[in-house]
Amino acid sequence: VPPSVGGRFSVFSAVGLLPIALAGIDPEQLLAGAARANALVRQPWQSNSIHQAALVQYLSYRRGRNISVLMPYSSRLRLLTDWFVQLWAESLGKAVDRRGSRVNEGSTPLGALGATDQHSQVQLFNEGPDNKIFAFVRIGDADGPLAIPPVTPPVSELDYLSGRDFKELLDSEQSATAFALARHGRPSYTLELDRLDATGLGELMQFLMWQTALMGELTNVNTFDQPGVELGKVYTYALMGREGFDAERQLLEDADAD
Repeated sequence: VPPSVGGRFSVFSAVGLLPIALAGIDPEQLLAGAARANALVRQPWQSNSIHQAALVQYLSYRRGRNISVLMPYSSRLRLLTDWFVQLWAESLGKAVDRRGSRVNEGSTPLGALGATDQHSQVQLFNEGPDNKIFAFVRIGDADGPLAIPPVTPPVSELDYLSGRDFKELLDSEQSATAFALARHGRPSYTLELDRLDATGLGELMQFLMWQTALMGELTNVNTFDQPGVELGKVYTYALMGREGFDAERQLLEDADAD
């Protein structure tokens, strides 16, 4: 694993691809999807959704919307939000900029899952503080039709759902949530995958990594270091008695005594 690659960016290195392959996912398809995002990011910004997403994030951040919500409408992407939270927070939360000036930059990432969190977080999203920008992820083609069965015995209030496709319902939930946010003046945009397969996932993850890197360029911070994390590691080594960290251990003992 290249030592200069941080863990949050390592999914397409050996440390990520080996367990992916052992899990039965084709690494070549995953990388093919990442290559599609790499080709997209080199296009002019007018036709470049990666640049556009980064710019929307940046403008929202500068206007006081300092929480970035990623909300996929697929339970298969539930854990993607955990990775995004680390990617965004560790890359963009920095005390100093590239000039060494103290800036304390960074927006706070938040993961949500559609449609589950429509019944928990969306109340806050719509009527709470206007401090968030929302990115939805929507899947184009489902794995196959899945009809909603009729309720037995019949319930008149639910008859309209009988026989409708579950994906149609999920897409309607996403569109309705985006529209409700817009009615409350809350900005959002939607990323749509053609299919949720290895290629689509690779493209989405590389899209989010490019978006994060571009956000770092716009805020003038180093996207690829993590000094705040490293300091915590150093103090842990000292507390656990690792050789070579005597000075840090003494510093912690003195602070505890005070």
